[in-house]
Amino acid sequence: MIRKLGFIILIYATILTSCNNEKSKTEVENPEFSKTEQKTDTLTKHLKPFKAELPTIGLLMYNGVLQSEVIATSDVFAKPNEDGKQLFNVISIAETDSPITTEEGMHFVPDYTFENCPKLTALFVPSAYDMFAQVHNKKIIDFIIEKNKETEYIVSNCAGAQLIGKSGIADGKKIVTWIGGGEQLQKDYPNLKVQDENVVTFVEDGKFSSSNGNLASYISALNLVEKMTSSEHRKFVESYLYLDRLQNWNE
Repeated sequence: MIRKLGFIILIYATILTSCNNEKSKTEVENPEFSKTEQKTDTLTKHLKPFKAELPTIGLLMYNGVLQSEVIATSDVFAKPNEDGKQLFNVISIAETDSPITTEEGMHFVPDYTFENCPKLTALFVPSAYDMFAQVHNKKIIDFIIEKNKETEYIVSNCAGAQLIGKSGIADGKKIVTWIGGGEQLQKDYPNLKVQDENVVTFVEDGKFSSSNGNLASYISALNLVEKMTSSEHRKFVESYLYLDRLQNWNE
């Protein structure tokens, strides 16, 4: 009986030791745990938290928006400095918190709505191929008018100039729009000083600046990022984005 009891205890001890060893392997040797931790670190280290002490760049969005004009600005202002330090908050804003469908068919979820948008240092106003709905949306126009009171800079790209014209905030100022749209813009908003978009890519007048849009939106963003930081940082961002490869791709 004693021998039988000792045998049972030995088996139990063996099983217990085996379980502990397996647990140890799971905790220490199982690569899935390390992978999960590494994946979490990788996902979170690139997130840029909203920091109240930083200038905030607002990107207006609405259904049908040209996503290149939203991405160009975020591309430029979301880049850190050479030391890896975050310089700006970059946020997207729309009338509601419902996903926005871009002209290209992608869906973007805005960070803020017109109601809870924080104070902005700069507001970027992009375009759509058909601006009728936006120009006749009083909430969008009122939002632009209100944000003009607090911002240091307002930037329009492409047909976003129509929203600026409708709001009246840049009356008497120089502005440029998409190639082919200048004549109609001047007719619709005679108080604007519309520049010849066939020869002018970007123009700045006081706190207001504008571009032809699409990839030219990088010009308006780079101009402002230099104004808000330094020429050295602009060059760093340009190198970060490989813009020289676009300029010299045939060489």
